[in-house]
Order: sequence, then C-alpha cells, then structure tokens
Amino acid sequence: MKELVANFSKQLQEALNIAQQSKISLPKKIDTILITGLGGSGIGGTVVAELAIKTSTVPVIISKDYFIPAFINENTLVIVCSYSGNTEETISAMQLAMQKKAQFVCITSGGKIKEIAEQNYFDLIVIPGGFPPRSCIGYSLIQLLHVFETKQIANLHYKKEVEAAIKLLDRKEEENKQKAKVFAEKLHNKIPVIYSLGNTEGLAVRFRQQINENSKMLCWHHVIPEMNHNELVGWAGGNKNLAVCVLRTSFDYERNVKRLEINKEVFSKYTDTVFEIFAEGDSLLVQSLYLIHLTDWVSCYLADLKNIDPTEVKVIDFLKGALAKV
Repeated sequence: MKELVANFSKQLQEALNIAQQSKISLPKKIDTILITGLGGSGIGGTVVAELAIKTSTVPVIISKDYFIPAFINENTLVIVCSYSGNTEETISAMQLAMQKKAQFVCITSGGKIKEIAEQNYFDLIVIPGGFPPRSCIGYSLIQLLHVFETKQIANLHYKKEVEAAIKLLDRKEEENKQKAKVFAEKLHNKIPVIYSLGNTEGLAVRFRQQINENSKMLCWHHVIPEMNHNELVGWAGGNKNLAVCVLRTSFDYERNVKRLEINKEVFSKYTDTVFEIFAEGDSLLVQSLYLIHLTDWVSCYLADLKNIDPTEVKVIDFLKGALAKV
C-alpha cells in the first residue's frame, strides 16, 4: 500500500493521459447529473461534486445504493463509477437508469459494467485494473473532471490544476511523509474524529475510509457548520480517548473558521488531542489532492504503528462471498 500511495503523482499523470485519449460524445441536453459508485470507487464523485458546486450548470446527485431517484430520465447523465466493474449496487443502479433511458458515461477497469457499456455503445473510460480500489482515486477523480468539462457541466481547468498538484506533491513528498508520521502518532491508540469545513466533506469521508480500511480502525467524521447544530452537544460525552483532526484549506469560509475556533474550546475540555492538517496549493482542486495524498500516508503510518497489513480487507471479501450465496 505504501508503494501505491507513493506513486500517487504518477497515477495522476497517467490519469491525465487516459482522459486526453478518451472518447466522450458531445453533450446533449442534460438537466441533472447522477454519479453512482461506492467505497473507493465512489468517493471521487463526492469530491468532484463539491469541487464543481460553484460552477456546475445543473444539479449533481451522488448515489451510493442499489436504487436511483425517481426523477432520472433521458436528460439525466448517469456517471457510473466502479473500479472492478462488478459492484452489485452500482450495476443495479445502472440497470434501473437504463430503463429510464438516461445518458451514460462509465468509468471502470472492466467487469460487467464494461460489458454493458460496450453492448449499449455507452461512453466508456477504461482505467488500469488489478489494484485495491481505494488506491485508485486519482484515476477515477481525473476522469470525472474530464467528463464534467467535456459535457460542459463545469470547467475546473483540471488539466492545469492537476499538473500543478503533481509538481507540488513531488516537491513536498518527503516533507509530507514526515508530517504524516507526526499526525499518525497523534491518532494512535485513539478514536479519530475528523472534521472538515463547508464544501470539503468528501475529503473527510476519504480520510475516514482510509483509516477504516488501511488502519483497521473505527472513527467518525462530520462537517462544520452542520455539526454545530447537533454533534457539538454530544461532546458533553467526550473523553481523552478521542482525537480531533480538522482538515483545512485556504478556501474555508470565514464564518466557519470562527466557528471552528469556538468549537476547539469545547473539544479541548474533553480531550488533549486537537490538531489541524492544512492543505497547500493555489486552488481548491490542488489543495484537495494534497490532502488526499497526505492523509493516505497518515493511514499507512497508523497501520505501521499497529503492526498490521494496510492492504488486507478479508472482512469485505467475506461479505461479498456471503452475498454471492444468497
């Protein structure tokens, strides 16, 4: 897993090359976007939907289930994200959307989704297979950005921004690994509580998922300001076994930053471990890629501290095997 994390900037460059060579049809009338995908395959959709929120010309809906919203129709673009191409929930959602005659772009390494896409002449972007899906967010995220631009949904100048991120990550790699070790020490033997501010919740979800899978730990996440209306009260039951980690960007809304400063006063009454991870870069896209990469390293170093294999996910394999028998 460390090798896969270390190769993130190379993956981003390869993903750019794949995007530039892909063949996406010209945009038709689109009034809604549905991105369907789960786990490591689906988190890219969450991140991109937030990145595009200020420039998207149509609503973007994220689906992580077997089903689709009732309003899906021929003017809906359904972007199907499944790394393996065999995710049963995603296949179910795709088939339901086909009944509604929706438009499709499929992003996958193969499997049944690739077969369905080829049989129905759907737009298809094939990414390299054979890796843990959670290690391939660069492949899927860049393709999503490319689809948004090609379909004229939102232009995030992704090529220039991703190239800037690659240079930044390569330049900061050793420094970031040292930072990640320090952050991992803070979270070791604690229950991580991850917060983000405003429209960057996808980054907190990604970090939580990586701690779950790579570090084999339970944790939770929430977002400010929403958590100020519910979870903040729950901190009356906080304790020193909790470690608060806040993901920060330079684009955090000033009122949410003020909220955070007040929140930290509350957190500090119950735990001694409250810290922030600050992004670097000149745009929200670059800062998002920076935080994804840095927190991936944190999850790997947490696995080291626990002396466990970050790649192993036997319990998910057990679940899929049990479901296959039903």
